[in-house]
Amino acid sequence: MSMLEFENVEVFYGKIQALRGMSIRVEEGEIVSLLGNNGAGKTTTLSTASAIVKAHSGRISFAGSDITRAKPWEVVAGGLIHVPEGRRIFSTLTVAENLQLGGYLVKDRGAVAKRMKEVYEMLPLLAERRSQQGGTLSGGEQQMLAIGRALIAGPRMLMLDEPSMGLAPLIVAQVMEVIKDVNANGTTVLLVEQNARAALKITSRGYVIEGGATTMTGTGPELLADSRIVEAYLGA
Repeated sequence: MSMLEFENVEVFYGKIQALRGMSIRVEEGEIVSLLGNNGAGKTTTLSTASAIVKAHSGRISFAGSDITRAKPWEVVAGGLIHVPEGRRIFSTLTVAENLQLGGYLVKDRGAVAKRMKEVYEMLPLLAERRSQQGGTLSGGEQQMLAIGRALIAGPRMLMLDEPSMGLAPLIVAQVMEVIKDVNANGTTVLLVEQNARAALKITSRGYVIEGGATTMTGTGPELLADSRIVEAYLGA
């Protein structure tokens, strides 16, 4: 089943066109990566799927439902969860409080408690830091917290924007392992990542975006082996 699909989506910021007939598809169970230079339209794609940015034309569907004109909270309630660039955790709240806020729209408190336990098991470092203020965590720990908070919402699909930004290579590898674990536990993933090599190693399929439209697509191994990708994103 197709979890997320963009069909000829166009987005404008004032007179500037950010997406030009964007068409992508993410199937249930996949990890799909969006590659491209700054300004290519990757973040706009995630923000449009989240209904933070409105599509001017085209169609967006999630799990078979048209969400082109949906409100952001309706998208979240439907199970499409966005972890934005820059972590955006609440620095003065504790780790536990940050996680609990991920379940803001979840009416079943028992489900929230169960997911908290599962997040602590998957990310034991957060369990150790549960009483610590979010702002005192390292960059890698804050990224883990942002992912953990998203999982409390019970996502059917997780969209991650630049999760490795500013992190040391060893921490990047740990973040990618967490993304693989999240996916293995049944959550579909759409990943925007400047570290193309790290992303493609865990990717089912990838799209290259240039000028607000897709210009290439392929499996992770296909794109890793493509000379154009190597030259543009991986270093010759």
